[in-house]
Amino acid sequence: MGKKKIIEEKKEETAGAKPAASPVKSSKVKVSNGTLYIRSTYNNTLMTLTDKNGNALFSSSSGAMGFKGAKKGTPFASAKIAELLADKAINAGIKEVDVVIKGVGAGRESGIRTLAAKGIEISAIKDVTPIPHNGPKPKKPRRV
Repeated sequence: MGKKKIIEEKKEETAGAKPAASPVKSSKVKVSNGTLYIRSTYNNTLMTLTDKNGNALFSSSSGAMGFKGAKKGTPFASAKIAELLADKAINAGIKEVDVVIKGVGAGRESGIRTLAAKGIEISAIKDVTPIPHNGPKPKKPRRV
């Protein structure tokens, strides 16, 4: 008998409840422009979206998206990361970004193209890939 009462009470409670909220949450952070840092290596691609002061708002990588092994360094994986970050950025109110690229991987360009296709304006692209200028002096030959 007690079980029937509990079931009936739950039905009454749920009848007056509000419908479930939409799955896309609006972000607490409201920023109009920011900086997107792309670190593209042969094995992975990492993207971090920051505000103008350099405080990280959102970040993701192809490994975090579920890609494994050699697929992490592909342009497709980079595009998927950029798509995720673009959706988050639009929810946060970001309309314009500067892009800073570092590295020589395959995902350098596809992330930028995806971001632009999603409707975020790209105001500047800067490449800060480190370039060696002949490196340190080599060791002397070993004398035996």
